[in-house]
Amino acid sequence: MELDLGCEASIRDPAGYFARAREGGDVQWSDRHRAWVLLSHAEVAAAFRDHQRLSSDRMDTFERAARGRSEAFHRAVEMLHAWLNFRDPPAHTRLREPLASAFTPRAVSGLEARIRAIVAGRLDALAAAQGPVDLSAEFARPLPALVIAAVLGVEGEERERFQAWSDDIASLVFSLQPGAVEEEPVARAAQEFIAFFERHIEREQREPGDSLLSFVVQAEGDRLSAIELVGLCTLLLFGGHETTTTLLINTLATLLERPDLRAWLREHPGADETAVEEFMRVGGPARTMPRKVREKHERGGQLLRPGQTVFLCIAAANHDPAVFERPGEIDLLRDPNPQLGFGWGLHYCLGANLARLEARIALRMLLERFPAMRPAGAIPAIRGGVMGFGRRPVPALLR
Repeated sequence: MELDLGCEASIRDPAGYFARAREGGDVQWSDRHRAWVLLSHAEVAAAFRDHQRLSSDRMDTFERAARGRSEAFHRAVEMLHAWLNFRDPPAHTRLREPLASAFTPRAVSGLEARIRAIVAGRLDALAAAQGPVDLSAEFARPLPALVIAAVLGVEGEERERFQAWSDDIASLVFSLQPGAVEEEPVARAAQEFIAFFERHIEREQREPGDSLLSFVVQAEGDRLSAIELVGLCTLLLFGGHETTTTLLINTLATLLERPDLRAWLREHPGADETAVEEFMRVGGPARTMPRKVREKHERGGQLLRPGQTVFLCIAAANHDPAVFERPGEIDLLRDPNPQLGFGWGLHYCLGANLARLEARIALRMLLERFPAMRPAGAIPAIRGGVMGFGRRPVPALLR
């Protein structure tokens, strides 16, 4: 079959679609995508760990896209030099070190009370609403933005501004053809992002606080350039709410469509941890991660050559029957659950512990506060492409 990672069948029925696709092998060339595609859990996990032969560095692609563009667009690309997911060692190691200790399980658990307070505030706002609410716009989008703003030490009231900036930057980050991206929104967002964080970095240099931003500025301010500091801030702000937002939206849509899962989860509060892992397996935001071949080597019986593109298909890996029994079913007690939605190895998501904690708290408190929650009309079908997927709005009645 001709592989199409963005087709409707691969999005609506990943278990079935990728089972048929794997009949052609775990590593296949796709003429449509002009890339090698890795389809098994074993191949995708191994590729995540193989930074020697498979490069994550996409900066040359972004820099080519910036040629002939405005200075502001160039600054947007310059900012991405600090994004860990686009860098290889040693640059990746140098940039990751100042953040790693801030996202350990112990450090993240210390944020639980703050997250609960933020969730409670959003639930109070929902309770005041009359009639149907859009859980996407009123809960899943603002909540992670408020949490990461608190962690960084910036005003949560400014979340609408940096959500808009993140949406515009996302058009560049997630594009497989950055050169075709509309310039003006990206350039404007980069200018405002940079100006915003330059002010906050200067403040932390003068008056250190206890936020993550203050920690990074004080610990690494001499080792990182000004644009690298800003780039790390934008990465944290972007990654800290974009991933969790999509996970929550997809999870809430699934729960509204599946009253059996909704009822079961309400009755089993001890299953929150395994439930979130399963929702990440079937509804995590990333479907594919691109890599570039650095050196000629064999993988899955195929010869890969330098310069070729490789797609690590997370959606296929997370529905591999060799690892997941009944991969097309949602099992909220699935354990172990080695889902690859947060990546693996060197590029394992720094914010995974925070995303897990937010999702567990948000879902539990929402279900407890509104036990009669149910859909207010049809939930939109899943829409997506090669890189990611999601859906909105998520209309619900809470009483």
